[in-house]
Amino acid sequence: MSQTHNSWWSVLGSGWWVPDWGSRARETAIFERETLDCSLTPGEMLQVVKSDPWPFALVGSWAGGGAILGSVPLLVADPDADPFAVLDALPTLTHPPDGGTPVGGGWFGWLGYRLGRRVERLPEGPNRPVPLPEFHLAYYDHVLRLDADGRWWFETLVSPGRRRVLSARLAELRARLTAGPPPPDRERPGQDAGPPPFRVAGGRRSAHLSAVQECRERIAAGEIFQANICLRLETGWDGTVMELFDHALGHVQPPFGAVFQTPWGGIASLSPELFLRRRGDVVTAGPIKGTIRREGDETVAARARAMLRASAKDAAEHVMIVDLMRNDLGRVCAYGSVQAPPAPQAQAHPGLWHLVSYVQGRLRPGVSDRELLRATFPPGSVTGAPKVQAMKVIADLETTGREVYTGAIGFVSPLAGLEMSVAIRTFELREGRLWLGAGGGIVADSDPELEFAEALTKGAPLIAAIGSRISDAAEPDPARGVFETLLVRDGDVQALELHLRRLAGAVRDLYRRRLPDDLAACIRAAAGELSGAHRVRVRAIPEPRLGGLKVELETEPFDPETALVPLELAPVAISGGFGPYKWCDRGLLDGAGTGDSVPLIVDDGDQLLEAAWANVWIIEGRRIVTPRADGRLLAGVTREMLLALAPALGLIASTDSISMARARRADGVFLTSSLRHAIAAALPGGPSVEGAEMVTARIRAVLSDAGWDRPAAAVLRAPVSSR
Repeated sequence: MSQTHNSWWSVLGSGWWVPDWGSRARETAIFERETLDCSLTPGEMLQVVKSDPWPFALVGSWAGGGAILGSVPLLVADPDADPFAVLDALPTLTHPPDGGTPVGGGWFGWLGYRLGRRVERLPEGPNRPVPLPEFHLAYYDHVLRLDADGRWWFETLVSPGRRRVLSARLAELRARLTAGPPPPDRERPGQDAGPPPFRVAGGRRSAHLSAVQECRERIAAGEIFQANICLRLETGWDGTVMELFDHALGHVQPPFGAVFQTPWGGIASLSPELFLRRRGDVVTAGPIKGTIRREGDETVAARARAMLRASAKDAAEHVMIVDLMRNDLGRVCAYGSVQAPPAPQAQAHPGLWHLVSYVQGRLRPGVSDRELLRATFPPGSVTGAPKVQAMKVIADLETTGREVYTGAIGFVSPLAGLEMSVAIRTFELREGRLWLGAGGGIVADSDPELEFAEALTKGAPLIAAIGSRISDAAEPDPARGVFETLLVRDGDVQALELHLRRLAGAVRDLYRRRLPDDLAACIRAAAGELSGAHRVRVRAIPEPRLGGLKVELETEPFDPETALVPLELAPVAISGGFGPYKWCDRGLLDGAGTGDSVPLIVDDGDQLLEAAWANVWIIEGRRIVTPRADGRLLAGVTREMLLALAPALGLIASTDSISMARARRADGVFLTSSLRHAIAAALPGGPSVEGAEMVTARIRAVLSDAGWDRPAAAVLRAPVSSR
């Protein structure tokens, strides 16, 4: 442990951070507890501590039932630490209590799915629209505990020098309880009861169908037996995870509910699944695999339960994952001690029946929690079999990177041992974006349409529990294809490699196809015959019956001078935006722009995304700002170049959320595209175009002087995840 001493930080109640060098979590401690005279629900008690630093709550079956709440941690682990080693840094108890299920304190938090890359050699994976920390762990030396009998306790792990602080903390909490908890703040002025409707992120339905189909093909080829393929449902939300969790607890009672609020957002989990529970040297896993909708009266629900138990597909999925968990536990358990029941249970959960088995083993002497987690993480039920190869397939096929989702949430305590849920049914929040992962295990006979429906079935009751729904709004038809528009000057194609890389990514994600190897040569040949300025449109259209891809080229003259006239923007609301692809189907924009006006796509909450054929920017002094490429918009080629070239213009370029109100207060608004480079734009009620015209003229001049080769090369060198 001496090598990890510089990976610890202490957080003070004032909000200042100071290095602690790790000694505080590894000294001796005494367990003590005091009763709290109150009869609050976990949701009501959460209101008591929600304004403290780093509040959390675990509600449901944790540590024998009831709830565990905490705030104001003694330590917060450094993001660069080894999280598995962090969990081994626990105090030694000098007088452990007899009997009961006390917790006292310990490390609480989550381990994100991406930590699997620290255990196995895995590819980087798909784009991460809104990255989260790979893990969050904080050490609390006191917690509020609701036991299975309904009594609240103030439990502590008293270490040297902390008794006076903890006594003051108890007095403070008792004073708050006497005053009564503050009311929930989800009814804030201007805030609806729940978030706006959720939509499938990334390539939406078509991308998930393609991913499932290719997964089936890889199974048929013998690469894997099963993989858990997921999608992301997302929306905008300017509230907190505490509000979401409090709202959800009024509608569902998850076995492993959890909420962690952080300075940047946090998570609210309604997980039904036990990942690991260690008590002494006995470890238990509770993998879930196999799902069917549960609705209607008792007779209808019982019929669905019987169908699930009789399903050969669900049984095959379940057996493979139980065997995988047996294998993982066998790496650290005594030989012959790992056991599983002969048949799974069909358990009822909100809106669903699940097949569940409990796998149990006895750890070999000396095996630490670090070794246990490194042998089993991430959970087998959300990866596949064989596990490592399935994770490589997941990285290849999914269109948005997993963050906390399908990792683990829970705690390690010197009293209560280790207990973690599988991070499914989990809402993640950052920078005004709220999302929920959902998916299922794919086997040889999986039906892509049914798998997509199952993912929505899993997400719908959870989204309903927080007061929202899954949108049924229209979206672009992927069958009509995707396209790129390139500028040609006297036979020279501008930024061809960048455009083709983006088109190839869309074709791969949406259709599981490859562009023709000679496409670049064909485009150059067609452009070589052109003089002056032209646009070249490249369309890629799937041909499902032939299993191929049709590529069309179209050229037409382009007048760069008339293209520099400032444009009027016409805002049009499209929930979730157009996504990161350039769809041939533009039907959602029909009638949105008239005459010289250009449709400006605005998401829920008046967040600017992009124009119909261009990226949008605002000017704030020397700073130019464009919306983040978070999966709701297309990251244009010129946008990427301008982000790289801004210092040469004496400008500071950045990405951020941009509301309509912020854009109207800006010094100017402009658009960037491959054809027009940069052009001033007028926003209704916004700034005049004069300031933007000066900036756009400088941008066009720099691009003209530098040519496109150098900025394009800079973008090509940048890692995909940075864009």
